[in-house]
Amino acid sequence: MTATIQNYDFLGTLRDSSPLSRDHLNQMLSAAVGSGSADFRKAIEQVTEEAQNNPALRVRAGIGQFLLGSPKESEKILTGTDEGIGRYFLAQALLSQGRYEDAANEFEQAAKLGYHPVESILRRAGALRRMGKMEDAEELIRSTGAEGARLAEYSYQMGCILADRGDTFGAIEYFERAVDMDHHHQRALFALAVQNSRHGDDEEAIQLYERCLSRPPYLRSALLNLGLLYEDKENYAAAQYCFERVLKYDPGNERAVLYLKDIEATSNMYYDEESLKEQQKLEQLLSRPVTDFELSVRSRNCLATMGIDTLGQLTEISEQELLSGKNFGETSLLEVRELMAQHNLSIGQYLHEKQREPAFDQRDLSPEEQAAVQTPIGDLNLSVRSRKCMTRLGITTIGELLMRTPDELLSAKNFGVTSLNEIRNKLSEMNLKLRND
Repeated sequence: MTATIQNYDFLGTLRDSSPLSRDHLNQMLSAAVGSGSADFRKAIEQVTEEAQNNPALRVRAGIGQFLLGSPKESEKILTGTDEGIGRYFLAQALLSQGRYEDAANEFEQAAKLGYHPVESILRRAGALRRMGKMEDAEELIRSTGAEGARLAEYSYQMGCILADRGDTFGAIEYFERAVDMDHHHQRALFALAVQNSRHGDDEEAIQLYERCLSRPPYLRSALLNLGLLYEDKENYAAAQYCFERVLKYDPGNERAVLYLKDIEATSNMYYDEESLKEQQKLEQLLSRPVTDFELSVRSRNCLATMGIDTLGQLTEISEQELLSGKNFGETSLLEVRELMAQHNLSIGQYLHEKQREPAFDQRDLSPEEQAAVQTPIGDLNLSVRSRKCMTRLGITTIGELLMRTPDELLSAKNFGVTSLNEIRNKLSEMNLKLRND
């Protein structure tokens, strides 16, 4: 079997004058992986060129362009065909461009022309659902009866209906059933990957996205999402490959362009391991209790009365504040200065980094605005990357987010311009802004 796949004659299959069956397509797609992907692409590009002078090759060229990830070129080639399989792939090309009504009409024509009528009906139901016609879509799905229920597409479409209605667990059950029936059902694999990512199971999500992208067509949303997950795992080379793959067939994809810039910025960052070790030592030192060191009874009691327990707290208070403490005089101040100097620290060293003042006074806000700032950050429906950055920064509410400046957010790991713009857009919808924005 391996030898057959390695030596698959893509060009011969595409040029063959016999009807292009689903079995032919599946064989080609199974062979169009690894080293075979380059041969697959070259064969389609050649057939596309030959189709300009040979109308018999137009449908195959159009299908090939869709499988390569070029729906607009596919639509251009397939428009006007009277072959059922051509109309079916034309519908897919339209669907991927968000032209749901046109796609629904083409799926209907594909069914009338005899191309897998039941599956064409199910795909048409999916287009209707994307148009917001939920009841019509479900009725159409169920109209396929027992014959439809035996298809993976039936389970996938029912899962989408349940997902749109908020029944997440019911949807997952249908998606899993679709994958059990067809291990290569890309849209079901994609849907399961999204659900796993939303529930924090990134490892499973990565595996599902990789399965989804194991053979053509390569879903752009899957490539973008997988790239973000790779980046979060610091697998920057794999993330870059995903974003570049999107741009290969969609050069104007704004998300891919921005994500790629973030990757390039991250890869150019200098990582100083020694500095990291020094920082960790400093943090350990600052966390040490003052009782670990030799101080007079008076100084120790004064510090305890003022609620100062660690060296770190001494770096966040001024000498004047210490002197204002009861029974804390110049002698105690000199004693504490000497203690800090022994450890290359000073009183008030990090005074400027004390708890930041709120960016706003909630008393000045309307009841609606006060409710908004108390809203959990999860209600912003942020992307995977932005959501994880919020977790790293310990931001749990919108109010806590508003206390951050853009520069503070950009300093967080994997938080780039794309994430910043996303958050700005989300906040602007609520008439809110980041601090200093």
